[in-house]
Amino acid sequence: MSLGQHLLELRKRLFLAALGILLGAIAGWLLSSFVWDGLREPIYAIVRAQNRNAQINYPDITSAFDLKLRISFYVGLIVSSPVWLYQIFAFLTPGLTRREKQYTFGFFFTAVPLFLTGCAAGWYVLPHVVELMTSFAPRQDAAFINAQNYFDFVLKLMIAIGIAFVLPVFIVLLNFAGVISARSIIKSWRLAILVIILFTAIATPAADLVSMFLLAIPMVVLYFAAYGIAVLHDRRVARRVPPVGIDGLLL
Repeated sequence: MSLGQHLLELRKRLFLAALGILLGAIAGWLLSSFVWDGLREPIYAIVRAQNRNAQINYPDITSAFDLKLRISFYVGLIVSSPVWLYQIFAFLTPGLTRREKQYTFGFFFTAVPLFLTGCAAGWYVLPHVVELMTSFAPRQDAAFINAQNYFDFVLKLMIAIGIAFVLPVFIVLLNFAGVISARSIIKSWRLAILVIILFTAIATPAADLVSMFLLAIPMVVLYFAAYGIAVLHDRRVARRVPPVGIDGLLL
C-alpha cells in the first residue's frame, strides 16, 4: 500500500472506532443512572456504618450534567472496546510478521481480560476504601463529598488495580523481548510479594484481612504464572541456540 492508501485506511479505522465509541456513549447515557447508583452505594454505607451524615453534592449548576457526560463516555469506552480494539488490530496486523501477530494478539487478548478483572476487583474493594478514608473524620462531622472528585477517585482506584493485574503480562513481554530472564524474575519474588502485600494493604482497610488476601492472592498467582511462562520461553530459546565449544566452534 502507498502512503496515501495507508492514510485512507487509517481514516476509515478511526471513523469506525469513533462511531463505535459514540454509539457506546449513547448506551452509556441510558445506563448512567444505574452506574451512578452503584458508585454512590458506598456513601450510603458510611451512613449505616459510621452513623454520620454523608452526602454527594454538586457545587456548580452544570456539575450533574458534566458528571453524566463523563460517566456516559467511560461506559461507552468500555462497551465499545471490542469495536475500537478490532480497528486497531485491523490497521496494524497487515504490516506484522506471523510471529509478531501471535505476540500482539496474545498480549492484548490476555491483557484486556486481566485489566477488566482488576477493575472488577477495584469495584469490590471500593466500599472498604471509602469507609476507611472517611473514618478519619471526627464522628460529629458530616461528609459532604464532591461528585466530580468522588468519580475521579473511583476511576483512578479501578484503573490502578486494573493496571496492577496487567503487570505480569508486561513481565512476560519483557522476557519475550529478551530484557529480563526467568531467573531474574524468580530471584525477586520476595520483593514482588512484599510490594503486592503493601499495595493491597493500602487498597483495603487494615482490619479487613479477607479483602486484602482476596486481592493479593490472584496477583501473586499471576506473578508466578508469568514466571512459569518465562521459564518455558527461555528453555525454548536455549534449545534454538547451538552449543559453542572451547575453541569457539559450533558443536
